[in-house]
Amino acid sequence: MIQLLSRTEPRTVGPSPDATRVRFRHRPRTRSTPPPANGSERARWADAAKGVCIILVVLWHVVVKDYLQIDWHLGLPVPGLWGTLGEQFLPLRMPLFFTISGVFAANAVQRPWRVVARSRIAGFLYLYGVWLLIHTVVLAAAPELPTDRATSALDLLAQLTITPSNLWYLYALALYFTIARATRRVPRALVLVPAAALSAVAAAGLLDTPGNRAGLYQNLVFFLAGRYLRTQIHQWAATADRRRLLLTSAAYVLALTAMAVTGAQQWFGVWPAVSALAVIFGITAAVQLARRSALSEPLARLGRITLPIYVVHMPVLALLHRLLLVPVSGLGRSAQGLIVLGYPIVLTCLVIGLSLAIHRGLLAVRAGWLFALPGPRRLEATG
Repeated sequence: MIQLLSRTEPRTVGPSPDATRVRFRHRPRTRSTPPPANGSERARWADAAKGVCIILVVLWHVVVKDYLQIDWHLGLPVPGLWGTLGEQFLPLRMPLFFTISGVFAANAVQRPWRVVARSRIAGFLYLYGVWLLIHTVVLAAAPELPTDRATSALDLLAQLTITPSNLWYLYALALYFTIARATRRVPRALVLVPAAALSAVAAAGLLDTPGNRAGLYQNLVFFLAGRYLRTQIHQWAATADRRRLLLTSAAYVLALTAMAVTGAQQWFGVWPAVSALAVIFGITAAVQLARRSALSEPLARLGRITLPIYVVHMPVLALLHRLLLVPVSGLGRSAQGLIVLGYPIVLTCLVIGLSLAIHRGLLAVRAGWLFALPGPRRLEATG
C-alpha cells in the first residue's frame, strides 16, 4: 500500500512509482528499454487503485474507531449501515493493495541480497519501527480510541517482533520481500500453493492470530500472486472493458451476498477465494476509472502519496477522536440527524488532508528521515 521514492530501475508499467519501493534517484531510461505501448494507462489505473484503497483504509478506521463509538441517539440504523458498508470492502482493499505491491516488486526481488536487504527489507522495517514508537506515544494520549497499542515494554517488544501493530502493512512488506527474494528460483506453484493454504487456514480461524497477524498471514498470497502473475495482470488490465466490469462486479456482489447469507466467512478457503474475486473486480474497475481523467487523476495523485497517509492518519484520528467523541455524543437528536450520514466522509477527508499537511510540514523542517531510511545515498519519500 505504500510508495517510497527514488528509483534504481526503470519501471515496466509506465510512469507510476513502485508501490513497494524504497528507491534511489531516477536513472534515465535507456533506448534499449522503451516504455510499453500503453504504459501510462496501466500506471494510471494502478495509482488510481492505490488511491481508492488508501481512502478505504482511512474510512474503515474512521467508521470503526470513531464513528461507531459515538453515542448516536437517533433511533435510526444509519451508523450500522456505515459499518456494514465498510465490511463489504474488507476482501478488497488490502488484497488489492498487496497485489499491486507484488506487481511492482517483481523486478526488485531479482536483485542481489545486499540491495534488497537495504532498500526494501531494512527500509520497511526502519519505517515500521520509527512510526511504531510515534504511534505508541500519541495513542497513549487518546486511550478512548479502540485500537491496538503497546501499554508496556513487553507489548512494544511483541509489536516490534511477532505481533505487528496497526502499521502491519510495513512489517508485512519487509517479510514478504524476504520470502519473495528467498524463493525467487523456486517454482511458483511451490510458493503460491503454501501461501494460499496459509491464507485459508488463517481466515478459517485455525491459527492463533492476535493483533494483526491475521492480515499478515492472509495477504502473503496476494503479494506473491502480483509478483508471479504480473504479465497476466497487465494483460487483463489492457483488455478490460465495461462488459468485464459488469461481470466481475456482479460476481463480487453475489459472492459477498452468498458468504453473508450462509455465514461462510470462516469456511476453509472461502475468504481467500472471495478476496481473489475482489482483486479481479478491483483491477477491472480501476482500469475503467483510469479512462475518466476527471476522477482518476486526483485518485492517482493520492495513490502516489500513500505512505504519509498510512503512517500519520492513525495518530491524527486518535487526537480528533479525543476532541470530537464527547461533543458529538452530546448533541441533540436534530443536530445529530444533520451530520450522521456525512460524518464519516467529512472526517475521512479531514484526516487525509491533515496527514498530508503534517507530511509537508515535516519535510519542510528536514524531517524526511521519518519517511525514508537515511543512508549515504539520500532516499526521498513521497508516499
